[in-house]
Amino acid sequence: MKDTHRFTLTLSCPDRVGIVAAVSGFFAQHGGWIVEASYHADTNTGRFFMRQEVLADSLPFDAAGLRACFGTVAQEFAMDWQLSDSAQKKRLVILVSKQDHCLNDLLYRWRSGELEVDIPCVISNHEDLRGFVEWHGIPFHHVAMTDKVAAFEKIAALFEQCNGDTLVLARFMQILPPGLCRRYADRVINIHHSFLPSFAGAKPYHQAYERGVKLIGATCHYVTEQLDDGPIIEQDTVRIDHGDSVEDMVRYGRDIEKNVLARGLRYHVESRVLVSGNKTVVFK
Repeated sequence: MKDTHRFTLTLSCPDRVGIVAAVSGFFAQHGGWIVEASYHADTNTGRFFMRQEVLADSLPFDAAGLRACFGTVAQEFAMDWQLSDSAQKKRLVILVSKQDHCLNDLLYRWRSGELEVDIPCVISNHEDLRGFVEWHGIPFHHVAMTDKVAAFEKIAALFEQCNGDTLVLARFMQILPPGLCRRYADRVINIHHSFLPSFAGAKPYHQAYERGVKLIGATCHYVTEQLDDGPIIEQDTVRIDHGDSVEDMVRYGRDIEKNVLARGLRYHVESRVLVSGNKTVVFK
């Protein structure tokens, strides 16, 4: 059952009686076999969130037909909704600088089939990782940051040319311009090496060391115009003490960073993340 073809419906709308019945009834009317269902009602915002997976072969239409037929239900409840098709793999464009631990982890998960996505290219502002990326059979593009306006225009052009779905900043040590953040809202994912909102910006491990904290962490989040302030998808921490140096903290942090990025990216790829303002609802 795990590997079967599925459609995943995600939605949010003003909360009211009858939403679940309407959606479930719609699928039942068309013979749809629901295999996973998740719900959340936010009492503060008055919005309702839903995720349902349906066996594609149980329905009498394809994804386009489902979108057309479901429109009437969506309109009645003023839904913001999306439909994803498991047969269409998400296309991830990875941005990286010199540190390779997150990139290495993602490429291993992709090559082993654990992360079921397509990676049409990797983009970097340095040449260091070209051989490593091309060894995996993935195109590598070097985009120098001498002219940042032109550089980010080039990155956007490459993303469009390869029909990318999501930009993944796997320790890409550059700040994206506001226009690019707006253009690809909720489609750019970053791994930040601190437990946000603590120690945003540069050198968070050094900041944590100077502050004498007892926990350090990493945060996977969507990128917005505000630096390191986008909706959080996933986080984790590790305990440290007074005997740990900055170098120790960096070493501990590498493991947290790659695991948090992998989990957050998986939630995103599987349409388990719904953005609500500057927060997220994550159906794990």
